[in-house]
Amino acid sequence: MNRTVIAVTALLFFTAQASAADRPNIVMAFADDWGKYASAYADLESDSIHSVVSTPHFDGVAKEGVLFTRAFVSAPSCTPCRSSLLSGQPFWRCERASILQGAIWDFSIPAYPLLLQEDGYRIGHTYKVWSPGTPANAPHGGKETAFNSNGTRFNGFSQNAMKNPDREAGKQALLDEVRRNVRSFLDADDDGKLDGDSPFCYWFGPTNTHRKWIAGSGKELWNIDPDSLKGKLPPYLPDVATVRQDFADYLGEVQAFDAGVGVLISELKRLDTYDNTILVVSGDHGIPGVSRGKCNLYDLGTQVPLAIRWPAGIENPGRVVDDFVSLPDLAPTFLQAARLDAPDTMIAQSLLPLLQSDQSGQIDPSRDAVFTGRERHVAAARIDNKPYPQRAIRTDQYLYIINFEPDRWPMGTGPGYGQVGELPGVDLLRENTFAGFGDMDASPTKAWIVLHKNEDPQSFDFAVGRRPRLELYDIHSDPHCMTNLAGDVRMTDVREKLDNRLMRYLRSTGDPRVADDVIFEHAPYTDPNRQPKKSVGKKRAGK
Repeated sequence: MNRTVIAVTALLFFTAQASAADRPNIVMAFADDWGKYASAYADLESDSIHSVVSTPHFDGVAKEGVLFTRAFVSAPSCTPCRSSLLSGQPFWRCERASILQGAIWDFSIPAYPLLLQEDGYRIGHTYKVWSPGTPANAPHGGKETAFNSNGTRFNGFSQNAMKNPDREAGKQALLDEVRRNVRSFLDADDDGKLDGDSPFCYWFGPTNTHRKWIAGSGKELWNIDPDSLKGKLPPYLPDVATVRQDFADYLGEVQAFDAGVGVLISELKRLDTYDNTILVVSGDHGIPGVSRGKCNLYDLGTQVPLAIRWPAGIENPGRVVDDFVSLPDLAPTFLQAARLDAPDTMIAQSLLPLLQSDQSGQIDPSRDAVFTGRERHVAAARIDNKPYPQRAIRTDQYLYIINFEPDRWPMGTGPGYGQVGELPGVDLLRENTFAGFGDMDASPTKAWIVLHKNEDPQSFDFAVGRRPRLELYDIHSDPHCMTNLAGDVRMTDVREKLDNRLMRYLRSTGDPRVADDVIFEHAPYTDPNRQPKKSVGKKRAGK
């Protein structure tokens, strides 16, 4: 079925549904640094890490909605990922919001929460903001729309839960905080009725899956045995006790987030608004502090879980969809569901045709690839605050990456490798991201890999070593991307076709990386302390 037929079918279905229901509420449950780990995927990927983690609430959303198997972020770094999601376009089009440190939201770029607010939606967020900036220049991400009056201890879930000798009571106290925060937005007077008559747009953004967490908490709080991960870790990670425990603790935080989603769902049900709500559950990129995860264009860094529930707008719920989707697709999806036209800047494609199809598997043949990229994460990771520029195309069979500056260090320089000096001690590498290789978060895994560089140089190189300009991997035969085929003459035609398609996309979307003036290479993009010009107010593209 071609895209035109799918779109027309979806429009007819949507028109019929819209006449029978009010505009839907829109809720985004978005976990910081949550890569694609959820038990809903266990049956689809046998003998995988998915079988170790338990996410019943995410699974329930998928069962009553749609589960996406190939959802990717635009950039595996928090701010550029969120900026692209808000604005419905690749991260490189988001001006200063394309980077992490020094990011500033440009109000000439329309963002879906503000567009919904201007059209009558009540907006709010709990825990991490949904955009870069401060309360002074980002009212949709600052205190005006924050509902955290009952605390933010959930963001340090294991740190706080482990303080209570009664572990279950410690966990419950944090979930009670979630309930009170959610209720402060939905039902502030606690009368059992939804506040106001307007539809709402709410962002639930805990950061507990971001480092750091307490060693051993995965088993202590969630009964996740690190040894259950034996043989399941990617082959570029050392399968040793320290790394297994670190990964198990991360999965514990995933389960904590899922429990928070359960509280959110129970509040929506209590107020009888769950079935008129689009609920999206996902994460902003892969696991932090681990080789090839966060800040990398391999699947561990860019692929995320995604489940969407919307009874009024999803045909044949319980489907599994294999189309390639990118999180920026959510912005035009939300606007279309709210019966608003997306501005011209939102070049991402709405997911409504996929939601309103009755098919599973690959639905839209044109959704056969995603494009990802990266510029600067931690400013001081490299000399002169330079970025590590990458772009990639991921198809069913191949991952093709261009490293535009291969002489730079992907994770930044660090003592003993790329920089003169003694290696930091284990405590620094566990606790202080800036002790070395600053684009890889401090972690027990990072400490083990760096301090065992002589005994296990291959793991060290996978984590922080320089990379060639071109990388090409056959996902079918090499799912973990261990063998680079870019120099294989037998792959010349494949490489050239992928390169041509990637470069066409970058040019057609106005990527500054392939322009004459590479703005990412100079101030203010390389100067996190440079202040922007005073805002003169926001602008919005027409409907």
